[in-house]
Amino acid sequence: MTYKRKKYHFGDTHLKKKWRTKRRTRDLDQIDGDLKPEKVDNLLTQKVDFDKPGLAQFYCVHCAKHFIDSHAFECHIKSKPHKRRLNALKTEPYTVEESLRAAGMGSYIPPKKRKMETLIPEAVKEGLKDVLDIKKKAKMSTDTDGDEKMK
Repeated sequence: MTYKRKKYHFGDTHLKKKWRTKRRTRDLDQIDGDLKPEKVDNLLTQKVDFDKPGLAQFYCVHCAKHFIDSHAFECHIKSKPHKRRLNALKTEPYTVEESLRAAGMGSYIPPKKRKMETLIPEAVKEGLKDVLDIKKKAKMSTDTDGDEKMK
């Protein structure tokens, strides 16, 4: 007796890779939480971290990505994935209250559209081009003793 071929999920490798934990990106509601004023300032002016690309100075808040230098960051701002992410963030994220209103427990209010602009990190505003510029700036801000200068 012959059996039916059971290779239904043959072309799903790109979907598996997308949803694996090691490649997991931040969801839109998490990024919306990052766009609150108290968190945005911390993300745009991060301290130098040697474990992250570009020493954590070139960070796109909307896409939750670190970039290696200002050129890569500027190319990313002009790219389609960044523009699509901005369009997706224009609508407010889905909440529990909205689901209750849609289920009939209150009057339904459609999600509001808001204006979304690209946020530029401090390193790009200061004109720092790459990791070498950041290291020079960090070296200049320390004394000969090794401690930071008084401000």
